[in-house]
Amino acid sequence: MPANRLSEEERDLIVATCAAHEFASLPSNQIVPRFADRGIWIASESSFYRVLRERSQNHRRGRARPATRRKPPTSFEAKGPCQVWSWDITWLPGPIAGAFFYLYLIVDIWSRKIVGWEVYERETAESAAQVLKRAVWSEKCFTSSLVLHADNGSPMKGATMKTTMERLGVTVSFSRPRVSNDNPFSEALFRTCKYVPDWPTRGFATVEEARVWDQGFVRWYNPGHHHSAIRFVTPDQRHRGDDRPFLANRHQVYQCARAARPNDGQARRAADRRSAPSG
Repeated sequence: MPANRLSEEERDLIVATCAAHEFASLPSNQIVPRFADRGIWIASESSFYRVLRERSQNHRRGRARPATRRKPPTSFEAKGPCQVWSWDITWLPGPIAGAFFYLYLIVDIWSRKIVGWEVYERETAESAAQVLKRAVWSEKCFTSSLVLHADNGSPMKGATMKTTMERLGVTVSFSRPRVSNDNPFSEALFRTCKYVPDWPTRGFATVEEARVWDQGFVRWYNPGHHHSAIRFVTPDQRHRGDDRPFLANRHQVYQCARAARPNDGQARRAADRRSAPSG
């Protein structure tokens, strides 16, 4: 028997951990970093997946379909927060079939933080301009060179929105014509929003109810969602620059796991991969 083989108790602990309420809707590649941030090592991600597969529990967790990787637009590059934002509007189900509310969301593509949001009963350039103004003032970036990326919808190109961006000194960026996946950051955020476990599948009775729910989502997402695209730290941590201490601590936990199991190739690879602190 290999020296680094997991014991039956360790396998049971993996299964029990994944079944716990806190982690029931999360994949293994989110569970392992969260424990590492607490200074705890149970097993590597590959061990989690292998044990769940052996116990016939390696199925998708949550309602979301598998994510599709798409090439992001390359016109602008963000090297820090409040440099490039992406925004879009999505439908929220109303009280009856065919009735919708409209969720406006602005996301910082560097940190993935939601910097602006609102729910309205219609899609208008005036409403979009209000959301943008509040976001710029909230983030105190009215003197920075900010780029705002959007698709080619009419609210994005309305006269009021254009005037507002000019006054705020915001550079506009639009998706390429007839390229449906040219705004991937906003689309990914909408996907996260609509597949959280408490998403109201029966819709919202009023616009006020939709606003209350989305406010709760933003309050959870920014400080609590460990985002896979930013090495499983939260958007708030990345936005403030607080992610480096977390990544350094996580790296230390992985290195200790490697030292404790010198013959365990999985622990060694986990220590050598993305957990290393960024430069």
